[in-house]
Amino acid sequence: MNPLQEDMENALTGSQSSHASLRDVHSINPTHLMARIESYEGREKKGISDVRRTFCLFVTFDLLFVTLLWIIELNVNGGIENTLEKEVVQYDYYSSYFDIFLLAVFRFKVLILAYAVCRLRHWWAIALTTAVTSAFLLAKVILSKLFSQGAFGYVLPIISFLLAWIETWFLDFKVLPQEAEEENRLLIVQDASERAALIPGGLSDGQFYSPPESEAGSEEEAEEKQDSEKPLLEL
Repeated sequence: MNPLQEDMENALTGSQSSHASLRDVHSINPTHLMARIESYEGREKKGISDVRRTFCLFVTFDLLFVTLLWIIELNVNGGIENTLEKEVVQYDYYSSYFDIFLLAVFRFKVLILAYAVCRLRHWWAIALTTAVTSAFLLAKVILSKLFSQGAFGYVLPIISFLLAWIETWFLDFKVLPQEAEEENRLLIVQDASERAALIPGGLSDGQFYSPPESEAGSEEEAEEKQDSEKPLLEL
């Protein structure tokens, strides 16, 4: 194959590849991209993502559930008024459940302030509440006399410990990764929409049409045929 044919084939190959790339870019639907961008922006305008809202609801459930168990414990051990005075006014670290309730209030305030009000995107707040909860409950179980006071001596510390670690797992493996993934999707969609905006809307596939590649050697055969016919015409 001579150099002329190679140059022609390379030119045709380059034309076809550029035609395909232009068609790929032109195939992006700007309307669809704008709709996706608006949907992501709508989520941002809501102020809080769905998964973060679920986390905040679970934190609220943590406080309400521990409060409910503590109120039940007050009723079981002699009535709310008498037991409340005994556990709050005459507070004793070794026998009172009031500090476990305060621990739930502490978790609720810190986590709601950090992840609902301030919309924090870091794990340090949940790490603080879980560490404080775990250390306090372990010390109370070891040093106090809760186990001698019935079933609530087991239930309240175990429930508080489990809820604190479930909150940590949910934030670290659900909330933060999902929000980061949504941000990456938004950046990808915005980048694609900016690229699509560079392509004029009035372009059609016909403007990028390239004729089918001719067979190799067809032009040379036509020229040879014309040269062979010239002497016959002159005769």
